Amino acid sequence: MIVVGCGRVGSGLAQSLTREGHTVAIIDRRGAAFRRLPEEWVGDRIVGSGFDRDDLERAGAKDADALAAVTSGDNTNILTVRIAREHFNIPNVVARIYDPRRAEIYQRLGIPTVATVTWTIDQVHRRLVPDMMTGEWSDATGRLSLVDRSLPGRWAGRKLSELEEPADIRLVAVTRAGEPRLDAGELVGQEGDILHVAITSEGAVRLADKLQEG
Repeated sequence: MIVVGCGRVGSGLAQSLTREGHTVAIIDRRGAAFRRLPEEWVGDRIVGSGFDRDDLERAGAKDADALAAVTSGDNTNILTVRIAREHFNIPNVVARIYDPRRAEIYQRLGIPTVATVTWTIDQVHRRLVPDMMTGEWSDATGRLSLVDRSLPGRWAGRKLSELEEPADIRLVAVTRAGEPRLDAGELVGQEGDILHVAITSEGAVRLADKLQEG
């Protein structure tokens, strides 16, 4: 994985990913920015630009499966993500955008973004690791949960109602292009959809299998 920008968010995200066992390279134009990383940091540190193809190659872009562009510049982040997706075919990308209106426009153009005003490391993390199921609430028994799940690209064009099972999996809502939708059961999947699902512990395994198989 590649993180472009070693500010507070970039360094925090990089450390979170490495704790989970991911191999992470981080890029920043200023070598001094790497002081935010801990002394035991084991990933690559690249002094360079996220939209320079040579710098991205040095960071391992040819083999990377995810990239987050989280510098302080909207244009830099968008350009970095486009190069990552279009030139290096990196499947999971996200760009940090300061202007929420621009973020919504890019979302509608199919460029995954997170606006700074709603920013959390967890939201970006969810984009980079789409197979991760993130729990938001569980009942006292621990058997019923509300979870968020990124829709894999292979489900684009399929009816989301196919994911449901009456006793164990209920699709509550979908966030699409930054907009919440409550008509989830009537929708056809689109790349970038975030599913909000009420699920039992038994259903969680079956939902993961369904999304994996496509």
